[in-house]
Order: sequence, then C-alpha cells, then structure tokens
Amino acid sequence: MSSFTIIGTGNMGSAIGGVLAAGGNDVVHVSHDTLATAAIDTDAVILAVPYGAIAEILEVAGDQLAGKVVVDISNPLNFETFDSLLVPADSSAAAELQAKLPDSSVIKAFNTNFAATLSAAQLGGVATTVLVAGDDDAAKNVLISAVTAGGVAALDAGSLSRARELEAIGFLQLTLAVSEKVGWNAGFAVIR
Repeated sequence: MSSFTIIGTGNMGSAIGGVLAAGGNDVVHVSHDTLATAAIDTDAVILAVPYGAIAEILEVAGDQLAGKVVVDISNPLNFETFDSLLVPADSSAAAELQAKLPDSSVIKAFNTNFAATLSAAQLGGVATTVLVAGDDDAAKNVLISAVTAGGVAALDAGSLSRARELEAIGFLQLTLAVSEKVGWNAGFAVIR
C-alpha cells in the first residue's frame, strides 16, 4: 500500500481518492486554500486540478514535489474555444511538467476518465480502465497497483511521450461531453 496526497478537492480528486482509499491506500486531500501550509509527505502526489492551476501549485509547493511520484491528470484544453490544446503538438502537459520537476517522476493518468466512471468502477459493463504513461516503471507500478487494489483496471500505456496521445483522447472525450454527444458518465473502454 502507498500514500497519496491529492491536490484538488473537486469531482476528480474525490473520485480518485475514493478508488485509492478503497484499495487500502492512505489518502490526504489538499485544497487550494490549504496548499500554502500543507506538508506533503506522501509517496505520491496527484494533481487533480485543471491544467491552468498547475503553475500556481509549482510556485507554492513545487519544492515539496522533489523525489516524489507526481501524477498529472490534466487535459491542457483551451476551455474558451474547446477547439485546441494549449501545449505544442509534439509535447504534452505531462512532458512540460516533467521538465519543470526534474527530480520527480511524472506520470500521466486519469485524464481519459470522468469522475462518474471512476466512482462507478465500470463503464458499459466492463471495469473502468485508467491509462498510465510515464518513464519510471516503478512509479507507474505504484499507481497501477493502488488503482487495481481499489477495484478499477489500469493499463501501462507506455513512456511519458504517450501522454500526448492520452491528452488527445481526453480532448476528444471532453469535447464530446461538452457538445452533449456523450454524457459525463461515458468514456472509452479497454476490453482485453
């Protein structure tokens, strides 16, 4: 079992925390209001915040993330237009975060899931699957083990460079939901 700090107390932070706690992991939630005074002393930190909030987290608590597994769940979507990503086409939010946190192991995960499918632990009658990308296999395995212990499937999607494709899937899923072509309880299932 591992310990996780989840920065962000919205729907996604709550759903992810529920999955991790169901697996017997220790979970600490940190809100925007308590970030400046929070001591982050867990094995891993999940940034369950919109892409635009990550810069402030790094400014306020970035030094506490050194040596930790840092999970980026963001989709760097332009929420004003819903027609583009805010990172270069050959990069990703996770890759940019890794460059800013060279002493951390950044993982991309949860960005292709909606909170409802994480809470329900299933999608279309099959287990919800969390896709996980990162360059540190041990760090990925910590998250994959914690997620699967919580009753949700997880799949190693490859290196951190795969975060670009995961963010594209997240972009597509969000734009479909916003345009009401799918519900917020929808998603893409991985059937093995």
